[in-house]
Amino acid sequence: MDHLKQKMKPTVKVLLLVSCLTVFLVFMSGYLKDTPLSLDVGSGSPCQQCLSDDQWFAARFNKSVEPFLSAEHTLPKDAFNWWKRLQGERGSYSAYSKTVEGLFEIVPPKPDLVEPSSYRCRTCAVVGNSGNLKGSRYGPLIDFQDVVIRMNTGRTKGYEADVGNKTTHHIMYPESGMDLENNTHLVLFPFKIQDLLWVTKALTTGFTGTSYMPVKSKIKANKQLVMVISPAFIKYVHETWLQKKGRYPSTGFMALVMALHICDEVDVFGFGADRRGNWYHYFERLRSQKLRTGNHPGIHEYEILLQLHRQRKITYFRGW
Repeated sequence: MDHLKQKMKPTVKVLLLVSCLTVFLVFMSGYLKDTPLSLDVGSGSPCQQCLSDDQWFAARFNKSVEPFLSAEHTLPKDAFNWWKRLQGERGSYSAYSKTVEGLFEIVPPKPDLVEPSSYRCRTCAVVGNSGNLKGSRYGPLIDFQDVVIRMNTGRTKGYEADVGNKTTHHIMYPESGMDLENNTHLVLFPFKIQDLLWVTKALTTGFTGTSYMPVKSKIKANKQLVMVISPAFIKYVHETWLQKKGRYPSTGFMALVMALHICDEVDVFGFGADRRGNWYHYFERLRSQKLRTGNHPGIHEYEILLQLHRQRKITYFRGW
């Protein structure tokens, strides 16, 4: 009998350890997210957060707007005419259509998306580049998400403890182009027809055009995972979400609204200024305390982010 008890002890210890670990993880989940979430999202739903309609949110969120270009949908001409003014595009709608047709000969004509389901919650981390990520130690929490969206020149090497090292989607435009891992989606944020041509050429023969700053001729990325944000979606974000404030949305705000369209739960990191009110990137040295947000309505975007957090549509991790 004593011999049997000795054999059972390791099993009991393992069970106790698992129980303690489960309690700890549940506790930490509520602790790390500074606003506990307990919304009822309907029977059978595995997700905590809810995109159900309320007056403020319903006036902005339009699920029918497609985030990405697809051969299945034609860009409305009014959206093209609005989009072409962003950076003085002179090309015609016909030139745009021909360029998109050539693009879909290189990259998939339909975006690679995880479809919603009643038994799986698509979790998403939108990781901005704010200096408030320094010392945050959010890395493991970010890497735990199904979808991790980064943007522009955001990097992970050397900053893993604060920003993680997983990237499933990287949003960029030609002037912020960078090489990606083979399992990362390149998400193009286009401002002009040349941007569409750039991603086509940069992934094949090489791009030879010029822009307002140097552009990489070739980049490393998986052509089968390329996705292009639709000009109609950019217009929707600018007019519906930002109420036409600023010239156009920032990459970060585009990523946030995009995440609301493709994920069930959205956690946001690295947005806004640091505790002293400075706007800068975590991977750069702060050289000027007068930096602001350029053509983007940064303060207004930040207020919308906070409103989404208060309404529990997203969870915002401030970093300080």
